[in-house]
Amino acid sequence: MQKSTGHRIGGSALGPQFVADALGGPKTDKIKLYFFDNTDPNGLDRTLDALEGQLGETLSVVISKSGGTPETRNGMLEATAAYTAAGLDFGRHAIAITGEGSKLHQVSKDNNWLDFLPMWDWVGGRTSELAAVGLFPAAIQGLDIDRMLAGAKAMDEVTRSTDTASNPAALLALMWYFATDAKGAKDMVVLPYKDRLMLFSKYLQQLVMESLGKELDLDGKVVHQGIAVYGNKGSTDQHAYVQQLREGVHNFFATFIEVLKDRDGDSIEVESGTTSGDFLQGFFLGTRDALYDNGRQSITITIREVTPEAVGQLIALFERAVGLYASLININAYHQPGVEAGKKAAATVLEIEQQVIAYLKEHAGNKFDAVTIAQNLNLDAQTELIFKLLNRLAANQRGLSVETKAPIYQSLFYSE
Repeated sequence: MQKSTGHRIGGSALGPQFVADALGGPKTDKIKLYFFDNTDPNGLDRTLDALEGQLGETLSVVISKSGGTPETRNGMLEATAAYTAAGLDFGRHAIAITGEGSKLHQVSKDNNWLDFLPMWDWVGGRTSELAAVGLFPAAIQGLDIDRMLAGAKAMDEVTRSTDTASNPAALLALMWYFATDAKGAKDMVVLPYKDRLMLFSKYLQQLVMESLGKELDLDGKVVHQGIAVYGNKGSTDQHAYVQQLREGVHNFFATFIEVLKDRDGDSIEVESGTTSGDFLQGFFLGTRDALYDNGRQSITITIREVTPEAVGQLIALFERAVGLYASLININAYHQPGVEAGKKAAATVLEIEQQVIAYLKEHAGNKFDAVTIAQNLNLDAQTELIFKLLNRLAANQRGLSVETKAPIYQSLFYSE
């Protein structure tokens, strides 16, 4: 079996990961997918180690709308270094999915990558699963993307209905509006009763929270909107939080996802007349009733089977519901100023780190605590930040050492 690593666009790794887990399997996958979805060096190493020395048989798909997302760029550079160390030309194993004319597109051309697949600049990472970002990984895995698209198309058609009662996305958005008092007063707990849908709550976390979590509405008024999302699969993982859901703080509504078909083929009886699937449904219905009896609200979505069509329908349903809910509360669901602010803040941190490194090198042999360094750099307000930077730099032997003191904030840092 060939192997493939995927480098994410923002949080869009969540879509391909969800689809790969929901529809794939060791007996059907043509290619096994691995994901670089963070800039954690140890996480990158673990993914590369899982390839078991088979980089020569591995296709890397680098996905970034602009090519400027640090996590994606870092993953690309780490992968390039790994291929080079193995005596391989990364470009002969790489495909870019990016905007035409972007930084990544230019890198792919300059380094003679295998291919380039375009994506629209108006499609955000969280809504890209049914575009090239999600469809290409699914296709090379061997999933039937035509069936996924057919399911999404069917949902798209029904969610364009102006008859609210026959429009599932409109109904879902109105349920959110009612359950959260139109201002995010309650969290959404997603409980799919199917192992294949385990990652759906993580996918929805980004789709819903990045889209709806906004400070300003379309009129520039401060509204602090959003719906927090969390969850995991039922029934096993519900034991981690169902006690609080039933008897704790009433700050949520539940979204149950029921799958009617248990498995391919017949099931054994684990008790007289009862199968494992019977127990799963019993836990689902029992949990739902227990919440209802204690005044907890819930929504139930039922699908017959986890198929490509059903997955396409689920993705399209929630994408449409997010857009409709955003219109109800008068916000823009399709920008992410908070994310951009976080990126700018991270860039500032890295600039300060370089100043700290340069200062210690300039005063090699001298020992300073974080307070002194901050004062000498005229960064008094960043003392705690500088202390954090110094500790990690020392832990990774980045050209400086630490003489630990008690209390710890009096520790001394130096470059030899």
